[in-house]
Amino acid sequence: MSAPAAVAAARAVAAEAGVHCTDPRLLSDGVNVVVHLAPAPVVARVATLTTELRPDATVPFGREVALAGALAAAGAAVVPPSTLVPPGPHVRGGLAVSFWEHADVRPERPCPAEVARALTELNEHLSHVAPSGEPLDRPLQDLAAFADAGGRWGASGEQLARLHERLGALRPRLAGEGRTLHGDAHPGNLLATRTGWLWTDLEDTCPGPPEWDLACLRLTSRLDGRAALDAMRGAPSDAELAPWLELRRMHAAVWTAVLATHRPTHRAAAAERMAAEFG
Repeated sequence: MSAPAAVAAARAVAAEAGVHCTDPRLLSDGVNVVVHLAPAPVVARVATLTTELRPDATVPFGREVALAGALAAAGAAVVPPSTLVPPGPHVRGGLAVSFWEHADVRPERPCPAEVARALTELNEHLSHVAPSGEPLDRPLQDLAAFADAGGRWGASGEQLARLHERLGALRPRLAGEGRTLHGDAHPGNLLATRTGWLWTDLEDTCPGPPEWDLACLRLTSRLDGRAALDAMRGAPSDAELAPWLELRRMHAAVWTAVLATHRPTHRAAAAERMAAEFG
């Protein structure tokens, strides 16, 4: 689905709530389209490529809205759902749409210590939110969906067989505390704003061991993930994180492959990641 169609869907739903956009500003066009519905202080998130592995995008979008609303009400540093437009998720033209408060984002990037502090504070709030779903269902369901239909995104039969094999071997090693997680806790989802650092993009939230969020941070290419973990009290070693690091690398590889079928600039990275993970 194209970005213009996604923007049109978001504008239509917002208009029904009395919020009219005359100057839409595209903020991101990746697996989702994110658009500021200017001049209104509302940002829409529209599932586009998300549905390649998640056919019913209202499920992760619904989880995200519910969790962000609960966290914001508790005073957590997150981008809250919109109060001007019902946050949804809505469905328009076959597209899932959610709505968020617009944050005045600054260009600064966090350092390892800032990410460590922000994630520690977020985890304190998350510890009070009851888990919803099965442990690590978000990454595991995504990988299972890719394993079943990966030829659509250029994966070979040998690579898919290897993915099936590794998933079966990995699942028993992922046991641990089942708490509510951010699900994609890397620095790109931590925004610098005039009120401080705010977490965003909770679409991948799921229950599971905290090691999953730590693995997402450890493998980031945006800063020294190991330094960020070392700034957190009691952070596990890379050896202790090994199963979750493996899951994160696999998850990133399949999503890069999905993205590459629609974004030629990602093809080299997708081929490299798929070869590294699945041969």
